[in-house]
Amino acid sequence: MDLDVLIIGSGGAGISTALKAKELGAKVAVVTKHYPTNAQTSMAQGGINVALGNIDKDDSVEAHIKDTIISAKGLCDDGMVKRMCSNATSTIEWLESLGVPFSRIDEANSAIGSIAQRKLGGASHKRACYAQDYTGLKLLHTLYDSANRAGVEFISEYYLLDIIVESGVAKGALFWDIANGQVRVIESKSIILATGGYAGIYDGYTTNAYGVVGDGIASVLRAGGVISDMEFIQFHPTALKGSSILVSESARGEGGYLVNANGDRFVDELAPRDEVARAIFDEIQKGVDVYLDVRHLGEEKLYELLPQEMELCKLHEGIDPAKELIPIKPVAHYSMGGVDVDDKFMVNGIKGCFAIGECSNAKIHGANRLGGNSLLEIVAFANDVAQSSYEYAKSIDSDIEIGISHEIKANRFIDKILEQQSCNIYKKRADLGRLMYESVGIIRDGDSLSDALDRVMLLQVELSNSGISDKALKHNQNLVEYLELYNALALAPAIISSALAREESRGAHYRKDYPSMSDDYTKHTNISWRAE
Repeated sequence: MDLDVLIIGSGGAGISTALKAKELGAKVAVVTKHYPTNAQTSMAQGGINVALGNIDKDDSVEAHIKDTIISAKGLCDDGMVKRMCSNATSTIEWLESLGVPFSRIDEANSAIGSIAQRKLGGASHKRACYAQDYTGLKLLHTLYDSANRAGVEFISEYYLLDIIVESGVAKGALFWDIANGQVRVIESKSIILATGGYAGIYDGYTTNAYGVVGDGIASVLRAGGVISDMEFIQFHPTALKGSSILVSESARGEGGYLVNANGDRFVDELAPRDEVARAIFDEIQKGVDVYLDVRHLGEEKLYELLPQEMELCKLHEGIDPAKELIPIKPVAHYSMGGVDVDDKFMVNGIKGCFAIGECSNAKIHGANRLGGNSLLEIVAFANDVAQSSYEYAKSIDSDIEIGISHEIKANRFIDKILEQQSCNIYKKRADLGRLMYESVGIIRDGDSLSDALDRVMLLQVELSNSGISDKALKHNQNLVEYLELYNALALAPAIISSALAREESRGAHYRKDYPSMSDDYTKHTNISWRAE
């Protein structure tokens, strides 16, 4: 396979970048461990930030930049933030041209000025363009339809094992072919990671899917690249209490209240997410249940603007939000940290490897992501990443040659897993999720973090000496979930160590033993593995 650009991940970041790379004339393929559109992009329900001023005429690009910088708490790159916010209007125009069905102020008017906008947490204006409460899902499906029309090649059910790096240069990647039960090598002149975040490590206490454990980030760590700011995980204030299913911020953006068991409102519902999550957590720690109240909005408006939230509450909690309070809790939702990249989105430490989206730390979100900026980031930078990777690919004037040793090593790794005595990986995964939520969660302290690090390292040792019960090669989901736990346990110490090192409270990282923000920590936490 003679590729200029290999994209790993088929969410909004991967597919939008593939479209842009295809437009540039690159030979591109998108590899995904599941199937296209099975991605966390669909969980970005509330909207995508663009300062159009359709609802609030006082909004501006400058106000959007300011809001983002304020939310980041001193840990963003102002230049990168300006690039993203300045690209926002052209981004929404491109999405409009592809056919994303945004909700309208006037449904009969197709002009960009008729797109409806709502206010999300931390924003000074109503600037989130939305498609009811299905924004990410509709955006993702539209991108996939467009990619199919453009002839983008998709390779499904390939699990990323490792990036192939020789002398500091990325030359391809190793995959486990889930359907056929074989190690596969894909060579490429450049690689783009669009593999998503790692909030799924908080199993049982996250809005993320089970497999969202930072596969791409872990592969960068093993390959000698740099990852950064891993301590910053955003906890979404409103997930359903019983199931951890997300209740979109759009519910509060449309006027929903947060109330405790006494019926009292105790926090500004549209304050930044870290503040709202901590306020809810404090109530719960006091033994007080917390609810989202949208009853005053009326059933007709709820079904018009929040149809998904209505059905999710009925399905997972057995309640009717038009008539009853919605029981909620804050859970892990988004990871601000990830693969450390430069201003061309190339991974620091690995030449020819790029990263975009939630797996990438482009210094946009800093210590706390602004609601509505995640969808913007994955599309607004797609053209930049596509150009950077394709220009790099064109600079390679010879065929890619990869030694057989990488494939041999990968096969030995898989064989070892299949040969070793099985363990209950699902219990270990649940134990890890609970440990991370309780000790590396919304409120942290040094003693709990140190204890968590010891326990995680013990889990690492236990897993390395254990295997799985299903010894089949083809369609072995047990093996995939072992590999996911393997990656989760590779990243958990990075999260905990970064949280231990940051002896302050800043944004989503809150330590009760260091409750104040300190100027000494206005810097990034970088982690890399030394070569053995």
